Amino acid sequence: MSNVNESAPKWFVDALAAPVETGRVTVDGTSIAYRAWGEPDQPGIVLVHGGMAHSRWWDHVAPQLAVGRRVVALDLSGHGDSEHREDYTLEQWVEEVLAVAPAGGIAGRPTLVGHSMGGIVSYTASTLYGDRLDGVIILDSPIRDLTPEEREMRDQRKSSSPKVYPSVDAAVERFRLVPPQDTAEPYVFDYIARASLKEVDGGYSWKFDASRIGKGGRSSLDGTTAGCRIAYFRSENGIVTPELLDRMRPMFGPDALVVELPAAGHHPVFDQPIAVVTAARIVLDAWS
Repeated sequence: MSNVNESAPKWFVDALAAPVETGRVTVDGTSIAYRAWGEPDQPGIVLVHGGMAHSRWWDHVAPQLAVGRRVVALDLSGHGDSEHREDYTLEQWVEEVLAVAPAGGIAGRPTLVGHSMGGIVSYTASTLYGDRLDGVIILDSPIRDLTPEEREMRDQRKSSSPKVYPSVDAAVERFRLVPPQDTAEPYVFDYIARASLKEVDGGYSWKFDASRIGKGGRSSLDGTTAGCRIAYFRSENGIVTPELLDRMRPMFGPDALVVELPAAGHHPVFDQPIAVVTAARIVLDAWS
């Protein structure tokens, strides 16, 4: 399910060929899966995916951030290869993010990089445990509002059972980004779509808990302030308007770095992965 599309450029193929370790850590009785790149026992970063996504969304990005640092990408509970819970909260996901950092081989305080809902999880971590973090980089997260994935998961919850497809190819044909994004590189799209599936009775289904995620509301973040340094990457063609960004700025503190990713959609690892890597490297180097 992870064959590389023939249209993929060399940098992408090389990134997927980079050595990667897998592991698990138990957090409040639930097994959380993670992937890790780079030498262990180094300063490092934790990559936090968005809703309905998983750690392998970062497979082509993580190796390029692992020069001189340890990089860990987790599957939040209810996603990817991690176990499911009865209920999901931002605070519980924060505990999982903090647990995989030392378990995955990061020395010292990690930097969190979160996309969309993962950006909200990372921001929440900064408000609760800012003194345990080196910084947070947020990719196109509305913070004060529900993300498109959260709205979609609430709608998915209304269906009686997860969708099952007869084959991998049939499922890949139905794979969609939320919100839709026509600018995704086809080789990235195909790779992540295939990595998003699990074999079930009768065929294949997506690797997230459609029956429970989004069941309840989540706590409001209005009135909160980050407890560590923040860098915010706004996608030029994403979901965060300049007006919404202005309303969020007080939450980040006066010294927050704000970067615009040119021509990027809400899912920049799909259409502008090199821009994401470049911007993250610059911020990480400046902070170090």
